[in-house]
Amino acid sequence: MLKFYKKKFYPYRQNNFTGKKHFCIIGIGGNIGDTMRRFEKLFIFLKKDKDFKILQTSPILKNPPFGFLNQDDFYNAVLLLKTNLTPFQLLRKLQKIEQKFKRKRFFKNSPRTLDLDIIFYDKISIIKHFLIIPHKDWKKRESVVLPLKQLKLKRNFILRDYDKKLKNYKGAHETFIFHSRNTLRST
Repeated sequence: MLKFYKKKFYPYRQNNFTGKKHFCIIGIGGNIGDTMRRFEKLFIFLKKDKDFKILQTSPILKNPPFGFLNQDDFYNAVLLLKTNLTPFQLLRKLQKIEQKFKRKRFFKNSPRTLDLDIIFYDKISIIKHFLIIPHKDWKKRESVVLPLKQLKLKRNFILRDYDKKLKNYKGAHETFIFHSRNTLRST
């Protein structure tokens, strides 16, 4: 069963639109160690980084793994950021942040400590062997689509025609349990 967790910085919403030029949505995920604590540290790190302005975060989704199934459930969320970095600079920066947070990943779809993916960057498309924007599998993954549905995005804000896909998404799991610290409620 899928579960959303509300934590200190997840969800988060800031209405202060800075002078930064570009909007991007970053997917975060992990399933090794204390992932929720790592997400909180990541939020604080990004909040202090001059290259980013955090506008929104989703709640944290706990979801089963895909691909390699013999591993713990994953925790995933999405962040809406503003930046002046180009897509290629952003990719390099996210890779450095993964290293700073001691990313461990052993093979494709394996357990990992922290994974940072560019899901969207403005309204552009890029297809390179090392970078595909929008993320090529975003609409196939509940770990991306369901947190995206939790963001308050203006129509055509960043998602182009993808907002229709989000609204019409009918995944295998449409019932969630929200956990907020020690409080449990059904939605």
